[in-house]
Amino acid sequence: MDAVRVALLREVLAGTEWLGATRRFAGALRGSVVSHGGGLLLVGTPEYEPWHLAAHLVDEAAWSGTPELAPTLVRHDARPCDPAHLAVGLGRLEAARRGETLLVVSPEGPAAPLLERVSDARRAGATVLALGSGAGELPAMAHESLAVPAGSELDLDTVQHLVSAAAGENALPTPRGRRRFRDRVSRLAEHLTAPPPARW
Repeated sequence: MDAVRVALLREVLAGTEWLGATRRFAGALRGSVVSHGGGLLLVGTPEYEPWHLAAHLVDEAAWSGTPELAPTLVRHDARPCDPAHLAVGLGRLEAARRGETLLVVSPEGPAAPLLERVSDARRAGATVLALGSGAGELPAMAHESLAVPAGSELDLDTVQHLVSAAAGENALPTPRGRRRFRDRVSRLAEHLTAPPPARW
């Protein structure tokens, strides 16, 4: 779905809860990855890999100038012979640490083995976000979740388009700390090294 179709979809959804809900969730996603400097892990279930969402987030990361949005797609059946961007297996969840964000996309409640890995990642300090049916234990485990129950006006794929588009456009305040200081020093250096204005 391209930007024009997303814009048309937003017009159709004006006045519904979906626009606010997807923007809030996208804001939580973007806020988590930007404030921690990246480290977005994206995982689905053995039956449902969110590769389409991964591709859209990569695009949004490039278009918005927010490289932190580009995810690492974690796959259930990854093999070493796969291309690098498809060869990351579930072992990556075991290595998740504080400062990383784990986005779990599941049309139905994920099975126990995945839930255990997500729980371990959360205990290790990762921020967990859940996008899916809202069923099972995952929403309670997540720091932020967006439910797309079966029979909703929108399906999970459409909601993923809205979330990825909103994540790329959400404006966040200038981060505090080292980046802000570094930006000021950079502007000062540019000012001091700039040639004097021409006088006629």
